[in-house]
Amino acid sequence: MSFRSLLTQEPILQAIEEAGYTEPTPIQAQAIPVILAGKDLRASAQTGTGKTAAFILPVLEKLVKTPAKPGKGPRVLILVPTRELAMQVAKEAAKYSQKLSHMKTVCIYGGAPYPIQNRDLSRPYEILVATPGRLMDHMDRGRIPFGRLEFLILDEADRMLDMGFIEPVEHIAAATPAERQTLMFSATFHRNVMNLSKRLLKNPTEIVITAQHEKHENIEQRLLHVDNLQHKERLLDHLLSDESVKQAIVFTATKHQADTLMEVLCEKGHDAAALHGDMNQRQRTKTIARLRKGEIRILVATDVAARGIDIQTITHVINFDLPRSAEDYVHRIGRTGRAGANGIAIAFASPKDRGLVRQIENFTGHTLAAQVIAGFEPSQKPQYGSPRGARGPGGPGGPRRNKFRPPFHKKNGNFKKFKRF
Repeated sequence: MSFRSLLTQEPILQAIEEAGYTEPTPIQAQAIPVILAGKDLRASAQTGTGKTAAFILPVLEKLVKTPAKPGKGPRVLILVPTRELAMQVAKEAAKYSQKLSHMKTVCIYGGAPYPIQNRDLSRPYEILVATPGRLMDHMDRGRIPFGRLEFLILDEADRMLDMGFIEPVEHIAAATPAERQTLMFSATFHRNVMNLSKRLLKNPTEIVITAQHEKHENIEQRLLHVDNLQHKERLLDHLLSDESVKQAIVFTATKHQADTLMEVLCEKGHDAAALHGDMNQRQRTKTIARLRKGEIRILVATDVAARGIDIQTITHVINFDLPRSAEDYVHRIGRTGRAGANGIAIAFASPKDRGLVRQIENFTGHTLAAQVIAGFEPSQKPQYGSPRGARGPGGPGGPRRNKFRPPFHKKNGNFKKFKRF
C-alpha cells in the first residue's frame, strides 16, 4: 500500500515524499480511510507508530476539498496534554501542509507569553494545537470562536485524563459544534477513556494497533528495593557518587518533588538541575541546552522530559519514583543508550510498587534484575513477580504465591479478599 492509494491531493503527497516516507504505517493505513469517510474514530496506538500523521494527513485532505465556512477561528482543534507534544504536533502539521496555501497552524500552551499567542490567534488560521489549560484561558477571554470548527482531535487522551484534564476537555468539547467529526487517540482504553469517548464520539470506528516494544538490548535494567523516602535519598546519593555516572536523568512523580530532590542533591555536592512543567519554555530550553553542553551532570525531571530528549551522553536513567504506566517507563529508560551506546536504567521500588513492577515486566517482556548494594539493604525484599507466561512470582520453578500478598484473609470464620495495592 502507498500513500497515493489513500490520498489524492498532490501538495500533500509531495510533502510526504519530501519527508522521506514511502509506505503508511499500520495506524495510518487503517485510520486514514475511516477519517476520510467522515466517521468518528477511537484509536489505540503507542507513541512512535506514526499516529500524528494518521490524523493530520486525512484532515488536511478534507480541508482542501471542503470550502471553509465564513468567520474566524479554527477549522481543526487538536488537544494534547503537554506543551512538548503541542509543539511536536504543530511542527508535523506545518510540515505536511507546507505546500498548501492558506493552511496555517497556531500552537498555544502554558508557560509562553500571551501577547504572541494573542497575535497569532487574531490572524487567519485553520489548525489550532493546544493544551487544555491555556486554551480555556483564551476561550474565557473570547479569543477563540468555534463557529466553523469541523474536527475535534484528542491526542494521548489517556495521559490527558491522568493529568486531571477530564473536566476541561469536556468543557471545551461542549463549546464546539455538535456536528463536528471527533477523533480520539490513546495508548490505552482504560475505563475513563472509554467513558469519555462514549460522551464525545458518535458511533465511532475502533482501531487497535498492537505496540511493538523497543527491546533496549543495549540498556542494562536494574531493580533496587527501598523502604522509604530516606532510604531512596541515601541510595541515590551513593549511586550518583560513582564516577561511572557521567550524566544522569532522575525521574520523580511530581514537580514539587523534582525541585526538592534537586535541592537535596545540590546540598550533597552534586551538580543538579530540575526540569518540569512549572518552568516556562525559556527556562526549560536553557536547562536542556546546559545538559547538552555538559554543564549539568544530574537532571531531576518529571515525565515532561521523558519524550524528546536525545542526548547521547546520558549514561544512566534512575526512576526515583516508578511511572504510572509501563509505556512511560519505556520512554524514560530510552533517554539513555542513545545512538547505539550502552546505558543503565535503575528503578527504585518499595513494597507498594509491586503492581507497577509487574505491569512493566508484562509490558516489556523483560524481568527487572533485582540487586542489593552492601550497606543499603532493604528491611524486607518482596517478590515482585515475573512477566506473563512465567510460572509463579519467581519465574519457572518459583513459588506460586507471594508471601507478602496472601490471597485471602480469615475473619470470623469467613474468607475476605485483601484489597490490592
